[in-house]
Amino acid sequence: MRKSLLALLLALFAPVVSADIWECIDENGNKRFTNIKSEAKGCKLLNVGPSNTVSGVKAPPGKTASTPPAGFPKVDGDTQRQRDADRRKILEQELANEENLLAKAKQDLVEQESMRLGSERNYQRVLDRLEPYKKKVKLHEDNLANLKRELASAK
Repeated sequence: MRKSLLALLLALFAPVVSADIWECIDENGNKRFTNIKSEAKGCKLLNVGPSNTVSGVKAPPGKTASTPPAGFPKVDGDTQRQRDADRRKILEQELANEENLLAKAKQDLVEQESMRLGSERNYQRVLDRLEPYKKKVKLHEDNLANLKRELASAK
């Protein structure tokens, strides 16, 4: 009882927290905001007013966030299992396609790495030519990883 009374008294006499905000514009027209007075020389003090707060909306008693609303369409178990099986089949097809695309991209990269053009006396030109092929390999590797993750989480 004493602690709650003490907490209530402290809350009543606690100062309202507020800070002055300054808007500073440099010679290039870039805006910068600060609440440090020593940095705000030549800046304009903003009047931001009190902060707005909105209390949360409470659900009606007896309803939880996971309870679907009345009239919400339901899917029977067999239909859902069929949909899950179809989804898994599609993901496996995409995975097989992506593996083929990755193999082709790696083959293209190896071919390009083994080739040296006469105009590429500077090694940076070789790197620039190989960069799109490396990006394609990376893209397909990322796609494979995402598809495998999706398949692992599928029912």
